[in-house]
Amino acid sequence: MNENLFTPFSTPTILGQPATIPIIMFPTLLIPASKHLIDNRLITIQQNLIKLTLKQMMMPHSAKGQSWSLMLMSLITFITVTNLLGLLPHSFTPTTQLSMNLAMAIPLWAGTIIAGLRFKTKSSLAHILPQGTPTPLIPMLVVIETISLLIQPMALAVRLTANITAGHLLMHLIGNTMLTLLTISLSATLLTSMLLTLLTILEIAVALIQAYIFTLLVSLYLQNNT
Repeated sequence: MNENLFTPFSTPTILGQPATIPIIMFPTLLIPASKHLIDNRLITIQQNLIKLTLKQMMMPHSAKGQSWSLMLMSLITFITVTNLLGLLPHSFTPTTQLSMNLAMAIPLWAGTIIAGLRFKTKSSLAHILPQGTPTPLIPMLVVIETISLLIQPMALAVRLTANITAGHLLMHLIGNTMLTLLTISLSATLLTSMLLTLLTILEIAVALIQAYIFTLLVSLYLQNNT
């Protein structure tokens, strides 16, 4: 039972080799970027959404922070498309893997910390020891603030992994329940199918929101360090 339940979260293989890299690269094919393409409604909507998100996210940043615009927009676009593709039947969602989310979170977090130490050294170090701290509490507070700083990338990765995995797992359970009820009660099957439809709509919203939250938190870390 446990093996069948968590099978959708296992990495698929092609000829015995992990297919993670082709799966990660596939969403980039859905974002047309060539200037020679004739704009249609889908491309126009994509471009307008990217411009709106870019404006809202980068508005409070300084000039140094705005230099991260391309990276942050690429990040939110990749996570959004990956999450949405993971909702298709017989698909695989790379963002359900904690290792992949850590591979995204740690370099971005480290980049913001390095930028802070480079451009705002005193301000960045001042966060570890707030002004006016009593002398006996200084060692303990430094340790606590350092730990809270180091767990930021872990919090980013775990938040994305937990939310995407929980939704997919619930959809898997309700789908199996619907198939079981199909031979028992037609009315219960209809109610379950309605519940599954509503849950799918909710998961689409979660996929969009989690991509925005992940990128927004990276943007906030960057804002505090530039």
